[in-house]
Amino acid sequence: MKNKRWIVYLVFTALLMASPAMLNRYWTDVLNVVGLYVMLALSLNIILGHCGMFHMGHAAFYAVGAYTTAILNTTCNLPVLWLMPVSGLLAGLFALVIARPIIHLRGDYLLIVTIGFVEIVRIALINNVFGITGGANGIFGIDRPTVFGMKIRTPAQFFYLIWFFVAVTIFLFHKLEHSRFGRALNYIREDDVAAAGSGIDTAHYKLIAFVIGAVWAGFCGTLFAAKMTIIAPESFNFWESVLLFMIVLLGGRGSIPGVILGTFLVIGLPELFRQFATARMLVFGAVMIGMMIFRPEGILPPQPRAYRLDGSAEPEEAA
Repeated sequence: MKNKRWIVYLVFTALLMASPAMLNRYWTDVLNVVGLYVMLALSLNIILGHCGMFHMGHAAFYAVGAYTTAILNTTCNLPVLWLMPVSGLLAGLFALVIARPIIHLRGDYLLIVTIGFVEIVRIALINNVFGITGGANGIFGIDRPTVFGMKIRTPAQFFYLIWFFVAVTIFLFHKLEHSRFGRALNYIREDDVAAAGSGIDTAHYKLIAFVIGAVWAGFCGTLFAAKMTIIAPESFNFWESVLLFMIVLLGGRGSIPGVILGTFLVIGLPELFRQFATARMLVFGAVMIGMMIFRPEGILPPQPRAYRLDGSAEPEEAA
């Protein structure tokens, strides 16, 4: 069973890597958008999927990363890709500041507070805070990224850049998921009271998960700013957070393959039905309701873990 899954993953990866040669510029650009949302959804998956915190303000961290890149690139002329660590760091610091006083909240209470944060960020950007965000018009003239002296311009070139970072994200988050830290997050998701009773500092782990997710969303903001060369507050509205929340729930909380599949369904599939723009969201909403009723764990939930009888702490995937 496990070998069959790996074969499916390899075939999917091969087809994906060959897609720019088989698709036109429009559909290649759609895959670029899907790649960005895969990274964003995986970063939210750490908070929502693994730790179980109902967080619907992820677009705020995305915005911090994008605006950090835009401001520093346009004012200081710093290379875009060099700004990824800076954007991630500032997004992480912002998450640390806002999450510290609310990390003890649970369920709907945390959800409502995080919705408030994303709206505060959006309104602050529109009102041109400190005179550096460009107000409602946003920021123009962001440079394209340069890799090994080559300026990235075409959708095909962006495809390989974005999906390289997607591959790095999948690899690192897979390692985190199977680490001691990842297992602690799963314990907190299932029952944070029992986890605290077992000696896990739940507030500390939740805060770290929040910051990790925000850092990665900041990285995504850099790629988004470099791809678009212009950013504005409407790119980071509440609907973006709703889409990410939907992707994680639809694909399967805590499941990397599930999140990837959910992203293709939520972001990529509607492009096939763009001519039915008014009806497609109605159909999509009905599908979401059906999923929540008949398969609340998602399309591809995480595989159950089976532990060796010799007492080894290293888990194996159940067949």
